[in-house]
Order: sequence, then structure tokens, then C-alpha cells
Amino acid sequence: MTNITTFLLMGFPDDQVLQRLYAAFFSLVYLAALMGNLLIITLTTIDQHLQSPMYFFLKNLSLIDICYISVTVPKFVMNSLTNSHSISFVGCASQVFLVVFFAGTEFALLLVMSYDRYAAICCPLHYEAIMNRGTCVQMVRASWFSGCVYGSIHVAGTFSVRFCGCNIVHQFFCDVPSLLTLACSGEETLEYAFIIGSCCFGFICFILLVVSYVYIFSTVLRIPSAKGRVKSLSTCLPHLTVVTLFFFSGIITYLAKNFKSSSSLKVLISVLYTVLPPTMNPLIYSLRNWDIQMALGKLIARKLFRRLF
Repeated sequence: MTNITTFLLMGFPDDQVLQRLYAAFFSLVYLAALMGNLLIITLTTIDQHLQSPMYFFLKNLSLIDICYISVTVPKFVMNSLTNSHSISFVGCASQVFLVVFFAGTEFALLLVMSYDRYAAICCPLHYEAIMNRGTCVQMVRASWFSGCVYGSIHVAGTFSVRFCGCNIVHQFFCDVPSLLTLACSGEETLEYAFIIGSCCFGFICFILLVVSYVYIFSTVLRIPSAKGRVKSLSTCLPHLTVVTLFFFSGIITYLAKNFKSSSSLKVLISVLYTVLPPTMNPLIYSLRNWDIQMALGKLIARKLFRRLF
């Protein structure tokens, strides 16, 4: 057993040229995610046509994505440029908490958004009463609170163990599975119990999400007009795409950690659930949403008009 005060994040090869390339790539991805999500937040705030519950939840999803990607990528870019791989014990614990916190909050908010689509399509006459402003705010608060509880449980379970041996984390950020490989034998039982419990709870929530979409699609298929079916599906497909991306990126990542593969491959796979969803979400919603495109067009036209006149 050793008294570890710092960890070394050695996810990518320790080559100066490669480190610079990785830093440049991650910087571009981070800027793209930041700009895309800030644009969504701006449009859903200033445009009067984007004030429905769906866009209120989308605004919060974009805020979560900005926070989520900001926990890991800036630290990695800074370490790569300074050729320093260290992170303090407190910094590592904070990173674990924040990553799990924002991932858990996003998961909860995606469930809330699926319920919003269910209420809009399956109960259109009662939609405004069901999804009133107070209810939406309470749902968002519950999502943030559940993510906070989820993060607190896992950071407590992970850092209640004693660490044996080296302090090298084969990852570009502090994540739970990589840290548990450094724990003394038998010390990680509590956190594994938390992980199993979280997976069971997450699976139940996933089943509820699937059931809601079964009801949604069955209702859509009963709409007599083809135009009505297309319009209803157009509001669901972006959310369904984001949910699929979020779930499968996480599943692939954690399945890959249980198989024998190179450390670099595992790191690249972990990029799927930490970097890809926050970057792709704004693109998915802007490409599939006519209201977002119209709001963006009006914003650009307003800016051009002010410059010309």
C-alpha cells in the first residue's frame, strides 16, 4: 500500500509530436462542441418560437454537454502542451465526481425528454397541463440532483479504497474503471456494488424509455395523414438519435474495458462517451430540427442587416 498524492495520466503514447497532434485535435473538437452548444443555448433563449418545454430541456442538455466535455478535455490539452501528465489526488477525485455527475444528469434529462415527447404525442390535449412551466423546472432540478447523488456515491466508493503499487492511470482522465485497477486486492468491492446497483437502476430506466417510445410510435402510426406522421416523428428522431449515441457509446466503452486490448485502443474508445456526445448533440438537433434552422437563419440575417445598415 502506498500513500498516493498524485496520479499520472498516461492514456496516449508519450511522444512529443503525437502529444501536440492530440492536443490540436482535441482543442478543435472542444471548440466545436463549445460553439455548437452555446449556439443552441443562445437560440433557445432569444427566439420566442423556441420557448416550449422541449427547447427548455434542450437548453439544459447543451449546458450539461458544455460542462461534461470541459471536465476532461482542457486538462488533457494543457497536460499535452506542457508535457506534464500529473493530476493531484483531489483533482482526480474532483474529475471523477464531475464526470459521473454530468453523465448521470444527462442520462436523467434524456429520460425527462422522452417523457416530454410521450406527453406531446400521446396526450396532446393535456400536454400544456402536464408539462407546465413549474413541472419542467422541477424535472430539470430532479435531473441535476440525481446526477449529484450519483457522482457523490461513485467518488466515495472509488476513493474509499487503498491504492497499491504505481500511480499510473492508463487513461487521459481519471475514470472509475482505470482507478479500480490500482486498488489493493479486495478493496474495490464497495464500488463494484455501487456500479452493479447503478447498472440495474439504469437498465430499469432504459426499459421505461423504450416503453415510452413504443407508445409514441404506436400513436404516430395511427395518425391518418402522412404529413402528420412525418411532423410527429421529426420531433422524436433527434432525441432518439442522441439517446442511442449516449447509451451505445457508454456500453461499448465499458465492454471494451473487460476485454484484452491495447491501452491506446481503450483510450480511443473512451473518447466515444466523453467527447463524442457533447460534440454531436448540437449537430443532430440542428440538422433535424426546422425550428432551430429558422431561428439560426433569423439570427444570421439580423447580424448581417446590422452590419450593412
